[in-house]
Amino acid sequence: MIPVQFDYLAPTSVEEALAALGEHGDDAKIMAGGQSLLPVLRMRLNAPEVVIDLGGISSLRGIRDDGDALVIGAMTTHHDVRDDSLVKEHALLLSKAAAEVADSQIRHRGTFGGALAHADPAGDLGAPALALGAQFVIAGPGGTRTVEAADFFVDLFETAIGDDEILVEVRIPKHTGWGAHYEKFVRVAHQWPIVAIAATVKGSIDEARVGLTNMGSTPLRATATEQALAGASATEDGVREAAQLAAEGTNPPSDLNGAADYRQHLARVLTGRAVLKAAGA
Repeated sequence: MIPVQFDYLAPTSVEEALAALGEHGDDAKIMAGGQSLLPVLRMRLNAPEVVIDLGGISSLRGIRDDGDALVIGAMTTHHDVRDDSLVKEHALLLSKAAAEVADSQIRHRGTFGGALAHADPAGDLGAPALALGAQFVIAGPGGTRTVEAADFFVDLFETAIGDDEILVEVRIPKHTGWGAHYEKFVRVAHQWPIVAIAATVKGSIDEARVGLTNMGSTPLRATATEQALAGASATEDGVREAAQLAAEGTNPPSDLNGAADYRQHLARVLTGRAVLKAAGA
Protein backbone atom coordinates (compact mmCIF):
# COMPACT_ATOMS: atom_id res chain seq x y z
CA MET A 1 0.00 0.00 0.00
CA ILE A 2 0.96 3.66 -0.39
CA PRO A 3 0.88 6.02 2.63
CA VAL A 4 -1.57 8.88 2.81
CA GLN A 5 0.02 12.11 1.56
CA PHE A 6 1.95 14.07 4.21
CA ASP A 7 4.32 17.04 4.44
CA TYR A 8 7.95 16.17 5.13
CA LEU A 9 10.17 18.29 7.39
CA ALA A 10 13.90 17.71 7.91
CA PRO A 11 15.18 19.94 10.74
CA THR A 12 18.92 20.22 11.33
CA SER A 13 18.79 20.94 15.06
CA VAL A 14 16.84 19.78 18.08
CA GLU A 15 15.48 23.29 18.48
CA GLU A 16 14.07 23.26 14.93
CA ALA A 17 12.54 19.84 15.52
CA LEU A 18 10.88 20.96 18.74
CA ALA A 19 9.54 24.08 17.03
CA ALA A 20 8.05 21.98 14.23
CA LEU A 21 6.54 19.58 16.73
CA GLY A 22 5.06 22.47 18.69
CA GLU A 23 3.61 24.02 15.55
CA HIS A 24 1.95 20.88 14.19
CA GLY A 25 1.11 19.09 17.44
CA ASP A 26 -1.02 15.95 17.09
CA ASP A 27 -0.87 16.19 13.29
CA ALA A 28 2.87 15.38 13.31
CA LYS A 29 4.89 12.22 13.80
CA ILE A 30 8.59 12.05 14.64
CA MET A 31 10.70 9.75 12.47
CA ALA A 32 14.06 8.42 13.61
CA GLY A 33 15.30 5.50 11.50
CA GLY A 34 11.79 4.83 10.21
CA GLN A 35 11.95 1.05 10.65
CA SER A 36 8.80 1.02 12.79
CA LEU A 37 7.02 4.10 11.47
CA LEU A 38 7.27 3.47 7.72
CA PRO A 39 5.49 0.08 7.77
CA VAL A 40 2.72 1.67 9.84
CA LEU A 41 2.36 4.48 7.30
CA ARG A 42 2.35 2.07 4.37
CA MET A 43 -0.44 0.04 5.98
CA ARG A 44 -2.29 3.31 6.74
CA LEU A 45 -2.54 2.43 10.42
CA ASN A 46 -1.50 6.01 11.07
CA ALA A 47 -1.94 9.00 8.79
CA PRO A 48 -0.05 12.07 10.08
CA GLU A 49 -0.24 15.30 8.13
CA VAL A 50 3.44 16.01 8.87
CA VAL A 51 6.47 13.74 9.32
CA ILE A 52 9.45 15.29 11.12
CA ASP A 53 12.63 13.43 10.17
CA LEU A 54 15.42 13.65 12.77
CA GLY A 55 18.00 12.13 10.42
CA GLY A 56 19.63 15.48 9.63
CA ILE A 57 20.44 16.33 13.26
CA SER A 58 24.07 15.30 13.62
CA SER A 59 24.18 16.15 17.34
CA LEU A 60 21.85 13.20 18.02
CA ARG A 61 24.35 10.64 16.70
CA GLY A 62 27.39 9.16 18.38
CA ILE A 63 28.66 7.51 21.56
CA ARG A 64 30.87 9.23 24.10
CA ASP A 65 32.47 8.54 27.46
CA ASP A 66 31.13 10.77 30.24
CA GLY A 67 32.90 9.66 33.39
CA ASP A 68 30.83 6.98 35.10
CA ALA A 69 28.46 6.60 32.14
CA LEU A 70 28.31 6.21 28.38
CA VAL A 71 26.13 8.64 26.47
CA ILE A 72 24.45 7.27 23.35
CA GLY A 73 22.76 9.72 20.99
CA ALA A 74 19.19 8.85 20.13
CA MET A 75 19.92 8.65 16.39
CA THR A 76 22.87 6.25 16.77
CA THR A 77 22.20 3.12 14.73
CA HIS A 78 21.97 -0.39 16.12
CA HIS A 79 24.99 -1.29 14.01
CA ASP A 80 27.10 1.40 15.66
CA VAL A 81 25.94 0.40 19.15
CA ARG A 82 26.84 -3.21 18.40
CA ASP A 83 30.32 -2.44 17.10
CA ASP A 84 31.42 0.47 19.29
CA SER A 85 34.50 -0.28 21.41
CA LEU A 86 33.26 1.81 24.35
CA VAL A 87 29.98 -0.11 24.44
CA LYS A 88 31.79 -3.44 24.31
CA GLU A 89 34.05 -2.39 27.17
CA HIS A 90 31.57 -0.68 29.49
CA ALA A 91 28.08 -1.95 28.51
CA LEU A 92 28.64 -5.30 26.83
CA LEU A 93 25.00 -6.29 27.25
CA LEU A 94 23.91 -3.55 24.85
CA SER A 95 26.35 -4.74 22.20
CA LYS A 96 25.09 -8.31 22.57
CA ALA A 97 21.44 -7.24 22.31
CA ALA A 98 21.99 -4.87 19.37
CA ALA A 99 23.57 -7.75 17.46
CA GLU A 100 20.22 -9.59 17.72
CA VAL A 101 18.05 -6.78 16.33
CA ALA A 102 16.33 -7.98 13.15
CA ASP A 103 18.75 -8.15 10.20
CA SER A 104 21.75 -6.22 8.89
CA GLN A 105 19.69 -3.79 6.81
CA ILE A 106 17.53 -2.77 9.74
CA ARG A 107 20.54 -2.53 12.08
CA HIS A 108 22.13 -0.04 9.68
CA ARG A 109 18.97 2.10 9.43
CA GLY A 110 17.19 1.63 12.74
CA THR A 111 18.21 3.79 15.69
CA PHE A 112 18.83 3.13 19.35
CA GLY A 113 16.63 5.98 20.56
CA GLY A 114 13.91 5.34 18.00
CA ALA A 115 13.52 1.73 19.10
CA LEU A 116 13.37 2.69 22.77
CA ALA A 117 10.88 5.51 22.15
CA HIS A 118 8.70 3.10 20.13
CA ALA A 119 8.49 1.00 23.31
CA ASP A 120 7.47 -2.28 21.76
CA PRO A 121 7.67 -4.80 24.66
CA ALA A 122 8.99 -7.34 22.14
CA GLY A 123 11.79 -4.99 21.09
CA ASP A 124 15.32 -6.15 21.84
CA LEU A 125 16.72 -3.03 23.52
CA GLY A 126 14.25 -2.15 26.28
CA ALA A 127 15.15 -5.00 28.65
CA PRO A 128 18.92 -4.42 28.37
CA ALA A 129 18.46 -0.68 28.94
CA LEU A 130 16.33 -1.41 32.00
CA ALA A 131 18.75 -3.99 33.37
CA LEU A 132 21.66 -1.55 33.02
CA GLY A 133 19.79 1.27 34.78
CA ALA A 134 19.69 3.59 31.77
CA GLN A 135 18.68 7.23 32.08
CA PHE A 136 16.73 8.89 29.26
CA VAL A 137 17.42 12.54 28.45
CA ILE A 138 14.33 14.17 26.95
CA ALA A 139 14.20 17.65 25.38
CA GLY A 140 11.10 19.82 25.35
CA PRO A 141 10.03 23.46 25.17
CA GLY A 142 11.15 24.01 28.77
CA GLY A 143 14.58 22.44 28.38
CA THR A 144 15.80 18.92 29.12
CA ARG A 145 14.90 16.44 31.82
CA THR A 146 16.20 13.00 32.76
CA VAL A 147 13.99 9.98 33.37
CA GLU A 148 15.11 6.73 34.97
CA ALA A 149 14.55 3.54 32.98
CA ALA A 150 12.09 2.24 35.58
CA ASP A 151 9.88 5.28 34.92
CA PHE A 152 10.44 5.62 31.18
CA PHE A 153 8.43 2.63 29.97
CA VAL A 154 4.82 3.37 30.92
CA ASP A 155 2.71 0.84 28.98
CA LEU A 156 2.38 -0.86 25.61
CA PHE A 157 3.99 1.51 23.04
CA GLU A 158 3.87 4.29 25.66
CA THR A 159 6.75 6.10 27.33
CA ALA A 160 7.36 9.13 29.54
CA ILE A 161 8.12 11.27 26.45
CA GLY A 162 5.53 14.03 26.22
CA ASP A 163 3.69 14.97 23.03
CA ASP A 164 5.89 18.05 22.66
CA GLU A 165 9.17 16.34 23.58
CA ILE A 166 11.95 14.38 21.86
CA LEU A 167 14.34 11.77 23.25
CA VAL A 168 17.84 13.14 22.59
CA GLU A 169 20.23 10.74 24.34
CA VAL A 170 20.47 7.80 26.69
CA ARG A 171 22.96 7.58 29.57
CA ILE A 172 24.16 4.07 30.39
CA PRO A 173 25.98 3.59 33.74
CA LYS A 174 29.24 1.78 33.15
CA HIS A 175 29.34 -1.93 33.88
CA THR A 176 33.01 -2.39 33.07
CA GLY A 177 34.16 -5.97 33.26
CA TRP A 178 30.67 -7.41 33.69
CA GLY A 179 29.86 -10.53 31.70
CA ALA A 180 26.77 -10.35 29.51
CA HIS A 181 24.49 -12.41 27.33
CA TYR A 182 21.23 -11.84 25.44
CA GLU A 183 19.26 -15.06 25.01
CA LYS A 184 16.54 -14.69 22.37
CA PHE A 185 13.95 -17.33 21.52
CA VAL A 186 12.32 -17.12 18.08
CA ARG A 187 10.60 -19.48 15.67
CA VAL A 188 12.35 -18.07 12.60
CA ALA A 189 15.43 -15.89 12.16
CA HIS A 190 15.06 -12.08 12.45
CA GLN A 191 11.66 -12.39 14.15
CA TRP A 192 10.53 -10.43 17.20
CA PRO A 193 11.41 -12.57 20.25
CA ILE A 194 8.70 -14.74 21.74
CA VAL A 195 10.72 -14.26 24.93
CA ALA A 196 14.23 -12.93 25.44
CA ILE A 197 16.46 -12.50 28.48
CA ALA A 198 19.08 -9.79 28.98
CA ALA A 199 21.57 -10.83 31.67
CA THR A 200 24.71 -9.16 32.94
CA VAL A 201 26.73 -10.34 35.93
CA LYS A 202 29.64 -9.02 37.96
CA GLY A 203 32.24 -11.59 38.86
CA SER A 204 31.02 -15.08 39.59
CA ILE A 205 28.32 -13.95 40.73
CA ASP A 206 28.74 -10.89 43.00
CA GLU A 207 25.79 -9.09 41.43
CA ALA A 208 23.37 -9.79 38.59
CA ARG A 209 20.96 -7.77 36.48
CA VAL A 210 18.27 -9.60 34.50
CA GLY A 211 15.83 -7.95 32.06
CA LEU A 212 12.83 -9.66 30.48
CA THR A 213 11.64 -9.04 26.92
CA ASN A 214 8.00 -9.66 25.91
CA MET A 215 6.88 -10.73 29.37
CA GLY A 216 4.41 -7.90 29.89
CA SER A 217 3.30 -4.60 28.39
CA THR A 218 6.74 -3.11 29.16
CA PRO A 219 10.26 -4.46 29.66
CA LEU A 220 10.65 -5.96 33.14
CA ARG A 221 13.36 -6.75 35.68
CA ALA A 222 13.53 -10.24 37.20
CA THR A 223 14.20 -8.82 40.66
CA ALA A 224 13.53 -12.05 42.59
CA THR A 225 16.08 -13.86 40.44
CA GLU A 226 18.58 -11.01 40.85
CA GLN A 227 18.26 -11.19 44.64
CA ALA A 228 18.62 -14.98 44.64
CA LEU A 229 21.75 -14.76 42.48
CA ALA A 230 23.55 -12.14 44.57
CA GLY A 231 26.70 -13.69 45.97
CA ALA A 232 25.92 -17.10 44.45
CA SER A 233 28.46 -19.25 42.70
CA ALA A 234 28.04 -19.75 38.97
CA THR A 235 27.06 -23.38 39.18
CA GLU A 236 24.37 -24.81 36.95
CA ASP A 237 22.22 -26.01 39.85
CA GLY A 238 22.44 -22.73 41.75
CA VAL A 239 21.70 -20.56 38.74
CA ARG A 240 18.81 -22.68 37.52
CA GLU A 241 17.26 -22.62 40.99
CA ALA A 242 17.36 -18.80 41.02
CA ALA A 243 16.04 -18.73 37.45
CA GLN A 244 12.85 -20.48 38.59
CA LEU A 245 11.85 -17.11 40.08
CA ALA A 246 12.26 -15.21 36.80
CA ALA A 247 8.56 -15.19 35.84
CA GLU A 248 7.32 -13.83 39.18
CA GLY A 249 5.17 -10.75 38.69
CA THR A 250 5.03 -11.06 34.90
CA ASN A 251 1.96 -10.85 32.69
CA PRO A 252 3.01 -12.10 29.25
CA PRO A 253 0.64 -12.09 26.28
CA SER A 254 -1.02 -15.14 24.79
CA ASP A 255 -1.01 -15.26 20.98
CA LEU A 256 -0.29 -17.55 18.05
CA ASN A 257 3.35 -17.84 19.13
CA GLY A 258 2.56 -19.15 22.58
CA ALA A 259 0.30 -18.96 25.62
CA ALA A 260 1.21 -16.93 28.70
CA ASP A 261 2.18 -19.98 30.77
CA TYR A 262 4.43 -21.20 27.95
CA ARG A 263 6.20 -17.85 27.91
CA GLN A 264 6.67 -18.01 31.68
CA HIS A 265 8.25 -21.44 31.27
CA LEU A 266 10.53 -20.03 28.57
CA ALA A 267 11.52 -17.13 30.82
CA ARG A 268 12.70 -19.52 33.53
CA VAL A 269 14.64 -21.74 31.13
CA LEU A 270 16.19 -18.88 29.14
CA THR A 271 17.15 -16.97 32.30
CA GLY A 272 19.20 -19.92 33.45
CA ARG A 273 20.95 -20.12 30.10
CA ALA A 274 21.58 -16.39 29.87
CA VAL A 275 23.02 -16.03 33.37
CA LEU A 276 25.32 -19.03 32.97
CA LYS A 277 26.62 -17.71 29.66
CA ALA A 278 27.06 -14.21 31.09
CA ALA A 279 29.05 -15.68 33.98
CA GLY A 280 31.19 -17.64 31.55
CA ALA A 281 30.04 -20.95 32.99
